[in-house]
Amino acid sequence: MPAKRIAIVTGANRGIGLEIARQLMANDAFVVAGCRNAAKCETALAALRRGGDNVAAIELDVTDTRNVRRFVDAVARAHGAPAILVNNAGVFPEERGSKVTENSTAYWRMTFETNLFGAMRMCREVVPLMLPLRHGRIVNVSSGLGQMSKMEAGTPAYRVSKAALNALTITLAAEVKGTGILVNSMTPGWVRTDMGGESAPRSVEEGADTAVWLSLLPSSGPTGQFFRDRQPIPW
Repeated sequence: MPAKRIAIVTGANRGIGLEIARQLMANDAFVVAGCRNAAKCETALAALRRGGDNVAAIELDVTDTRNVRRFVDAVARAHGAPAILVNNAGVFPEERGSKVTENSTAYWRMTFETNLFGAMRMCREVVPLMLPLRHGRIVNVSSGLGQMSKMEAGTPAYRVSKAALNALTITLAAEVKGTGILVNSMTPGWVRTDMGGESAPRSVEEGADTAVWLSLLPSSGPTGQFFRDRQPIPW
């Protein structure tokens, strides 16, 4: 395992993703920020380099399989095998009062392409690089809206995509059990970001904390679980 852990954070140019990257840098990880385009990469670098030079930014579109492969290959060639993957990239385009009967199939596909398949693509490319390290931490940024035990009406495509992301977490954790790779989901809560809005009660620092904690778990840490504020919660 490299002396400095290599961490990938998707959707890292703003909000919770940017803060996760910043906190990982402060914990001596070398962070590769995945951002949708060159301009967003430059924005992320300008913000993150205030905290040190242990950061790079590479264009990443998690909805594009070939782009994901190029991104992960570029990370491995330039910096080494990643020990941490935070699947933070996500979309929440629905109105909160929307219904299953109102959203088109294309709309559901668009939501799933980022929130579920984007994370799946990243895991598919990164896990083989983690296996030789015998060490890996995968954190899927989910949502309380995807919590099956508290599922309600409203924003169905988003809710179901995050519930599916949680199922991916459980499945992958079981597949890699005993390899040194720990896989968990977390919910940041309602956070003051472009997605959460100004009325949200939580800061980005609070929203990012559990994801960073899961990224830095010891080998004895949990896997295949769902967390809020560093505490396990029901699926």
